Amino acid sequence: EVQPVESGGGLVQAGGSLRLSCAASGLTFSNYDLSWVRQAPGKQRELVATITRGRGFTNYADSVKGRFIISRDNAKNTVSLQMNSLKPEDTAVYYCNVVGGGGRLNYWGQGTQVTVSS
Repeated sequence: EVQPVESGGGLVQAGGSLRLSCAASGLTFSNYDLSWVRQAPGKQRELVATITRGRGFTNYADSVKGRFIISRDNAKNTVSLQMNSLKPEDTAVYYCNVVGGGGRLNYWGQGTQVTVSS
């Protein structure tokens, strides 16, 4: 069974940085689109960033543009999210999402907590 595993969450002060990583085994990573999705308490899930298979095009939520960078390493089956200039409103559980097969294959990690103090 494919199970992405996130790491790198924690507590950081506003203005600080964190780097999240997600690793997944049991699949050919390069065939999948990879995303980070977050959910804050009492709010709906928000798509934060996506990096496509193939050419690795990236897309970001307006709320994180210019502060977050998504990257992938297909050889290591990992996707990362570098988060800079963090704000208290970035506080959420961050999930790794791996999608392939035209959407038929959809895997989620368990999530990692990011807390930004003011």
